[in-house]
Amino acid sequence: MEYDRVRILVDTDLKMPMRDGTLLNADLYRPDTSDPVPVLVRRTPYGKSGAPGGASVDGLRLVRSGYALLVQEVRGRFGSDGAFEPYWHEAADGADTVAWAAAQGWCDGSVGMFGRSYEAMAALLAAGERPPGLGAIVPHVAGSGFDEGWTRRGGAFQSGFLMYWVLYDLLLDGAGLGPADRAEVADAVDRVDQLYRDPDGAAELLDRLAPYYREWREHPGGHAYWRRAAPRESYPTIEVPTLHLTGWYDIFLDGALENYRGIRECGRASRLVVGPWSHCVTGGVFPQRRFGLAADENSVDVTGLHLEHFDRHLRRRLDGPEPDPVRLFVTGDDAWRTFPDWPVPGTEDLVLHLGGHGLTSGPAPATPGVDRIRHDPADPVPTTGGATALPGQFTGGDCGPLDQREVERRPDVLCFTGERLTAALTVVGDAALTAYVTPDAAGADVNGKLVDVHPDGRAELLCDGVRRLEAGAAGSGQAGPVEVTVSLGALAHVFGPGHRVRLEVAASNAPRFDVHPTVPARHILHHGAAHPSRLLLKRLPGD
Repeated sequence: MEYDRVRILVDTDLKMPMRDGTLLNADLYRPDTSDPVPVLVRRTPYGKSGAPGGASVDGLRLVRSGYALLVQEVRGRFGSDGAFEPYWHEAADGADTVAWAAAQGWCDGSVGMFGRSYEAMAALLAAGERPPGLGAIVPHVAGSGFDEGWTRRGGAFQSGFLMYWVLYDLLLDGAGLGPADRAEVADAVDRVDQLYRDPDGAAELLDRLAPYYREWREHPGGHAYWRRAAPRESYPTIEVPTLHLTGWYDIFLDGALENYRGIRECGRASRLVVGPWSHCVTGGVFPQRRFGLAADENSVDVTGLHLEHFDRHLRRRLDGPEPDPVRLFVTGDDAWRTFPDWPVPGTEDLVLHLGGHGLTSGPAPATPGVDRIRHDPADPVPTTGGATALPGQFTGGDCGPLDQREVERRPDVLCFTGERLTAALTVVGDAALTAYVTPDAAGADVNGKLVDVHPDGRAELLCDGVRRLEAGAAGSGQAGPVEVTVSLGALAHVFGPGHRVRLEVAASNAPRFDVHPTVPARHILHHGAAHPSRLLLKRLPGD
């Protein structure tokens, strides 16, 4: 039948029992037909009253294409019973929800799951439980765990994302707060920039209303605390075909790439699409730059990608060849390309050594050199664009490939710039900085940024990262340098002729990462001779 012409039936506030008797609340959208159909499940902590498909998917189009759509509020949120504890119940509750949906008369026994961010993590965790009926999932801008890549990166706490997420998304709505508490949270949201500078100003409020926030701060990455709910721990049991959607400027990009690799290495069907997007701009373009293309040329039909995946694996519509495993938007060239895998096979290491404020290929400079990095916790280097999700960046205007020239004028930011390229340079893969640093005795954050310097001087941020050295780290107290590796993240980018490769090194990037240490400090960056600090890129030869 022509599903796009049928009416949509909506059943609101359905109650689904979980294994412990807790009732979770959901709305059901389904085509007006007596035939059972596959059902797609989206489990969300953000409430079911908005668009049924969420921020990036046209849910009603899914229904008009012949699917039922079940939108469920997770435990303890909005109309669902129980206590909300972020992360810990999503595997079991998701599996119970899939089993319930598969057994309903309006379902043909096949179920898919999708969602973005937290919702995507919930889908991955449920898939790891192998619930009966689950046939495919589409995790969208997901991480691989709630520790490294979500709560922390390189040991630094991602305060810019986490504080606003908890205050605005988890407490202000759906937490069932009384008027006084809600007013206090609203005030904290309004002054979140101040709280980034003084996190202790929100400590009492968060301890009272969101005690899990302190637990996150107190448990380092890799601790058993986090392994209770980590997709990376479930790769061997995620047996359904998975389509991973993410963006080069998404805060959880590294986790999505790890999910793709981990599931594929377990022999399961795993596909990857990476676009020129941030966490909150997906399927379209950044407002401040259109990558040289018309507005619709680098956008993607995200709903169409979902339908293609679910049609193939739930309805067994196998017309046409299997899509290529990896589809990447190559920035700089501003075009979509397909590859057989990630990491992309056949790349070569390109090593660029730091020295004299330049980047050079070949052997490390024979002459040793040092640069001093000042750290002032009262005046940290400000976050400017990149892969993050700060309050002003939820509209996309302040994230992504922003110009770094204003930041680079600061005396506490070191810039190492290569010569102008005479031919295009294509890099596809993970970028990393290896630096020899003598950190202050109080500790240090080593922040790196990879930048494309255009012929007109624009310094466009591509990716960045951090590595935290705690007080007492080897080499601290001016005793000698320690070798530090900073993961700068992944990219697929063409540096055009006349462009230059630049690396920025600084001791802070706030509020994306919490400020460390909290006292003024000085660090020494060594390069050349016995301390070959260097930038590692993955070059695509013959391109």
